[in-house]
Amino acid sequence: MRIDWAALPKAVTEQVAHRVGGSDVTPASAGDHAEVAATVAGARGKVFVKAARSDLAVRSLRYELRVSEAVSRSHSPAVEWHFEAAGWLVAGFEHCEGPHADLSPGSSDLRLLAAALDDLGSTPAPDVRPFMPYERFGFAKPAMDGDTLVHTDLTAANLIVTRHGLRIVDWAMAAKAAPWVELAALTAWLIGAGHTPEQAEQWLAQRTAWEATDPATLTFFATSNAEKWARKAQHSTATWTHDLANWTGQWAAYRLRFGSARCLGTSPIRGTSRSIPPTT
Repeated sequence: MRIDWAALPKAVTEQVAHRVGGSDVTPASAGDHAEVAATVAGARGKVFVKAARSDLAVRSLRYELRVSEAVSRSHSPAVEWHFEAAGWLVAGFEHCEGPHADLSPGSSDLRLLAAALDDLGSTPAPDVRPFMPYERFGFAKPAMDGDTLVHTDLTAANLIVTRHGLRIVDWAMAAKAAPWVELAALTAWLIGAGHTPEQAEQWLAQRTAWEATDPATLTFFATSNAEKWARKAQHSTATWTHDLANWTGQWAAYRLRFGSARCLGTSPIRGTSRSIPPTT
């Protein structure tokens, strides 16, 4: 649950103000991985600040710090500083100024995303304890395993087009997996931005990792992800949950209808979900 900046201890807010040179605070309008998230402006510029105190939130922010430090600055906001005070872990990230990426068909922002995907597809996961595929998605098969760092949540809200290029924010759910997993996880967001499943696949097929993946494996991911979000939507009134159930369902239906033709007559491989609750 997001906590208001004013609830932070004075020992925390004073340290932030000292580092930024002021304390003009604008709370973040989205996201929930950190208990406190805000842009803080001062004489030294702007910094995006995240703070956490609960065990789970602290572990998540500590992990995000390690991953962000390992990713090229050209793709991830730089970690400016971090400290601990009064029971809080506080991190200051490079402030990214600009609009969220437009992922709709024909958008020029897709070229920026394509370049980032090509670079990230060869970025090894850092030497930290990363999420593994099953931990991140709630389903897995051996083909999902790999050594690549995958963000796993490339929604437009996490893609900011700055004057320095595309920045990918919020690495709290990054995982270690095969590079095609990033592309498969992106499919729902492309559909949500206006692509048909066919258009989404045509765009993704320009990436080597997609073309090198067994079509039956892609069908497994599509159907397993759709089943997961359908279950989540049954127990949630949140609009975004139902949106994801719709978008993943569209892709799964497309794969089941047309994917088998690409498998040279083989039927899609289906997985069985285990009892551990999936993440997002």
